[in-house]
Amino acid sequence: MIVVLMARACNAHHNDSREMLLGQRSIAMIAEMIHTASLVHDDVLDDSDTRRGKTTVNRIWGERMAILVGDFILSVSSMALARIGNSAVVSILSQVIEDLVRGEFMQLGSKDDESERFAHYLEKTFKKTASLIANSCKAVSILGSSDPEVHEIAYQYGKNVGIAFQLIDDVLDFTSCANQLGKPAAADLKLGLATGPVLFACQQFPELNALIMRRFSLAGDVERAWQYVLQSDGVQQTTYLAQQYCNEAIRQISKLQPSPERNALIQLTEIVLTREK
Repeated sequence: MIVVLMARACNAHHNDSREMLLGQRSIAMIAEMIHTASLVHDDVLDDSDTRRGKTTVNRIWGERMAILVGDFILSVSSMALARIGNSAVVSILSQVIEDLVRGEFMQLGSKDDESERFAHYLEKTFKKTASLIANSCKAVSILGSSDPEVHEIAYQYGKNVGIAFQLIDDVLDFTSCANQLGKPAAADLKLGLATGPVLFACQQFPELNALIMRRFSLAGDVERAWQYVLQSDGVQQTTYLAQQYCNEAIRQISKLQPSPERNALIQLTEIVLTREK
């Protein structure tokens, strides 16, 4: 939906036409396919039983089949991307797949230096979540406008909304129940992941650093980390940071000419911040 809105907003800005080009429609479809494939692969890596309340592919058909399904979706998306016939768009969306893999590698590790940990977390968040949105928005803007400034606006909007979305997702891991999330609460902690609320909580509870370095692997670590986060203002600080990213997204998209789609993209930032699942 974001990619469709961005395409129409850029077209309206460039030539007063809100109609989508065929190539832009293809990019929206390709973005969804890359996203779906990444979720299927993520569920294999995380050994997840559910995804948004539904049984995962790997739980129904097994890991091997799930990996092949994800690979097949990516291969079909690559064929669709090639048919667009625009080398810049091909390069941009190929970057998304590279970022997804690099982000997964980053998630497997953690920085020993506490001062580098938050930057590592934000970079990983960009690569795993925001890169797809940012580069897909940029791709549709390239097909709709020759203005590099418009391309950068589209990219920055997608980047900032994408990071904000993931920050709120990390907050919900501490504030929503399993029924709302469609996955177990404290799922990230159980996977050994230190997200925004945990990293902010470290500033008030340095004891968390030892738990982070051993990826919450000892008995009671998850429960202790959970309590530290709830006793800190980690959730509030992460939410505030998400608001800052949304404010920047609004600032960027407001540079385009007014249109219903541009206004919808502005309203979307509020949905990102207030969602409960």
